[in-house]
Amino acid sequence: MHIISILLGILFVLNLGFAALVIFLERKDAGATWAWLMVLLFIPLLGFVMYLVFGQNLSRRRLFDWDNIKKVGIEDLIEEQVTEIKSGIYPFRHEEIARHKDLIYMHLVNDDAVLTQDNAISVFTDGEEKFNALIGDIGRASDHIHFQYYIFQKDDLGRKLVEKLTLKAQEGVKVRVLYDEMGSRKTRKRFFRDLIAAGGEVEVFFPSRIPYVNTRLNYRNHRKLVIIDGKLGYVGGFNVGDEYLGLNPKFGYWRDTHLRIEGSATLAMQTRFLLDWNHAARNKVGYESCYFPIIESIGKAGVQVVSSGPDSEWEQIKNGYIKLITSAKRTIFIQTPYFIPDASLLDALRIAALSGVDVRLMIPNKPDHLFVYWATYSYVGELLKAGARIYIYQNGFIHAKTIAVDSEISSVGTANIDVRSFRLNFEVNAFIYDEEISKKLENIFINDMKKSEELTEVGYLERSLWIRFKESISRLLSPIL
Repeated sequence: MHIISILLGILFVLNLGFAALVIFLERKDAGATWAWLMVLLFIPLLGFVMYLVFGQNLSRRRLFDWDNIKKVGIEDLIEEQVTEIKSGIYPFRHEEIARHKDLIYMHLVNDDAVLTQDNAISVFTDGEEKFNALIGDIGRASDHIHFQYYIFQKDDLGRKLVEKLTLKAQEGVKVRVLYDEMGSRKTRKRFFRDLIAAGGEVEVFFPSRIPYVNTRLNYRNHRKLVIIDGKLGYVGGFNVGDEYLGLNPKFGYWRDTHLRIEGSATLAMQTRFLLDWNHAARNKVGYESCYFPIIESIGKAGVQVVSSGPDSEWEQIKNGYIKLITSAKRTIFIQTPYFIPDASLLDALRIAALSGVDVRLMIPNKPDHLFVYWATYSYVGELLKAGARIYIYQNGFIHAKTIAVDSEISSVGTANIDVRSFRLNFEVNAFIYDEEISKKLENIFINDMKKSEELTEVGYLERSLWIRFKESISRLLSPIL
C-alpha cells in the first residue's frame, strides 16, 4: 500500500506538471486549454501522450516558402491591388464586387488572396456529374494536370481516375498527384504504380516518419484542388471515393458542392497547389510560365482563393465567414456537415438573427463522427433561440461547405464550420463576388429544404435526457475535436 501511495503521488505531481505545460502551450485558447485539462484529469499520463500527438502548435512554423512566388509577379500584383483599393481607384467591374471591397482588402492583406474578375463558374452538387466533368477535362489536358485530394480511395472511382491520369501521362502530359496520409490512410503509393511508371509523380502530405506512427496526424491537408493546364480548376467538398457517388449504404446519396472555375482564379489555385506540392515533394516544381499562362477573359465572376492552416497567424477563412455574416442585410444561407463554431462566429450568427436577418442553417441527419454530430446539435439550439431556422437534411448525407449572403456574395470550398477546419486543417475556399452564382447557391439551398425537416425550438426542447447528456459531453470536448 505504501508503494502504491508513492506511485499515486508521483503520478499526481507529474500530471500537475503536464497540466502546467499545457496551460503554457495553449495560453492563446482557453477553450482548448480546458478541454485538454479534462483529458489529463481523466486519462493521466496517456492524456499527455495524446496531447503530444494531437495538440502540437504549428502556428510559429513557416511551412510554405513564398519567396519563389515573387518571381511570377504575385507580390507586385497584391501591392498594386492594395494601393488602388485604399486609394479608391481600383477598377471594380461590377457593383456587387465593389460593395465588398473591405472583405477583398482583408483577404489581400492577410492572405495574399489576389482578386480576379474574369471567371466563369459551374456549380456541381452531384458526384456523378462532377466526376464526369472532371474526367472529360482530364481527357482534354495538353500540358499538365495537378491533382490534390484529402481522401483518395483505392476503389472503383479511384482506379478509374488513376487509369485516366496514366493515359495522359503516357501522352506526355505532366501529372502530379498529392494526397493526405491521414485522409487516405488505406491508400499506398503502390496504388499509383502504373501512373508513376508512365512518368507521373505522386506525393504524400505529412507522411509518417516511422511506420504506423504519425506525430502530425492531427494536422490534415483537407484541400481538394485540381488544376488543368493552368486554365481551369476544381475546388470544393468532394473527395475521391465511391461513397461520393452515393455508393456507401451507410450514408446513401452524397450531397456536396464543388466548383469548376475557368479564369484567372485558376492561377491562384495553381499557386496554392505548388506551395503544397513543394512542401511535400522531393522534386520541387519551379514557377514556370506553362503553369501561369495568359488567360483570356471568359466570365465576369469576382473570385478570391483564400487558404488557411495551422501554420497561419490568422484564421483567414473563419474571418472571411464572419465578415460575410456581419455584412448581411437580408439573408444568410449556410450548409455544413459540422457546426462547431467558436464564440466569435456563433455571436456573429446570433446577432444577425436577432437583427432580423433571415439566417438558415442546414446540417446532416446522420453522423460520420459521433462527437462532432452531437456537439453540432448543442450549438444549433443556441441559434434557434435567436430566431434562426435549422434544417436537417434527410436525403442521404450533406457534406457541402457553402455560405451565401444577400444573393450577391458567397463562399464554397473545403472548410467546415468547426474548430478543426479553422485551426488545425489546411483548407482552401473560393470567395465569390457574383450575383448569379450566389443566387444559384441560394436556390440549391431552397431546393434542399424540400428534402429536409425543419428543427423547431419546441422539437429541440423535447429531446431526451440521454441526447442532452451526449450533447454536453461533446460540447466540452469540441475545442479539440
